[in-house]
Amino acid sequence: MLNNHQQIIKGRDIVDDDWSVLKLDEGQTPEAVDVPAGKIIVPLAVWLAQRESLSARAQIGIWFAPDELAHTVKDDLDKFAVIAVDFPKFSDGRGYSIAFNLRRRLGYTGELRAIGDVLRDQLFQMQRCGFDAYATREDRSIHDALKGLTVFSETYQASVDTPLPLFRRQARGVPPEHVDTGAGI
Repeated sequence: MLNNHQQIIKGRDIVDDDWSVLKLDEGQTPEAVDVPAGKIIVPLAVWLAQRESLSARAQIGIWFAPDELAHTVKDDLDKFAVIAVDFPKFSDGRGYSIAFNLRRRLGYTGELRAIGDVLRDQLFQMQRCGFDAYATREDRSIHDALKGLTVFSETYQASVDTPLPLFRRQARGVPPEHVDTGAGI
């Protein structure tokens, strides 16, 4: 089954989505499913089962279920134009760890997309973990969801988007010699 979003948030813009997400129907196996031509994001299991034939395609992406591990594809990252992480329900936060691992530990620099039950309230934290594209739930306003990327003007913790914690960053309008940076911590 192919799922197509009409539009997604990419960066901080709403853009038309030209990718389709392949989901296996009941009874389909990763080895036997037919992957159509075009820009397709396939489940990790399909990639692993059909790696030989799919790796020759220029426009291929994969998506992770929340119980799958990012390092599974550490040697193949350069083959993917997009990597998506599925959030099957709002309260499942395992996808944040997958995104963080792809960006910080494995060095993935391509498009990292959140799919599934993606809502406005999650976008700011998803961005902090390394996501840069969001296929929001279709029953919600994508224009309203876009506002979720700018709900906070400052963050305290370090993350993918801001590698230094607040106490290590330059205080606004205060000369560097007057900034307490934790006594050399």
